[in-house]
Amino acid sequence: MLQTLANLGEFLGGMAVIAGVVFAVIQIRQYREGKHREIALELLRSFQTPDFARALRAVYNMPEGLTKAEIEAHLRGDMDLVYALSTTWESLGVLVFRRELDLGLVDDFFSGPITISWNKLEPYFLGERKEQNRETIGEWFEWLAGQMRRRESTLPPIPAHIAHKDWE
Repeated sequence: MLQTLANLGEFLGGMAVIAGVVFAVIQIRQYREGKHREIALELLRSFQTPDFARALRAVYNMPEGLTKAEIEAHLRGDMDLVYALSTTWESLGVLVFRRELDLGLVDDFFSGPITISWNKLEPYFLGERKEQNRETIGEWFEWLAGQMRRRESTLPPIPAHIAHKDWE
């Protein structure tokens, strides 16, 4: 009888440990999901500024294929805003590379703006690299745009209103 009680106690103790581990795993998963939501909301808030919108509009309105000098002339007073925009893309590139941000999340939010920005500003950064003799200028912006292009080469971008039209 004592042996049976000891075995039952051992079994219940083991079950308690297993339940604790399962509970911890669930808590960790919920924490991570909460963190991802928090990051997504912070990301969204950080880009909803008038200066960010002006910078993006300035880049969008710029023709492709301009030289570095032509880009500077075209952007004139907006060059500081565009510099801030490009350092934002640069920062996102580092965060994605270090897996602090999910590439899919950045893709959902900004794949178009990132690739359009790089396509139009690439000559500027290549010129800066040459003038400053520093290959790392804009490196993470370029890397991030490359990741967006790579994703789009295997999965062409489908607008959300089409891709998720049956979402409930």
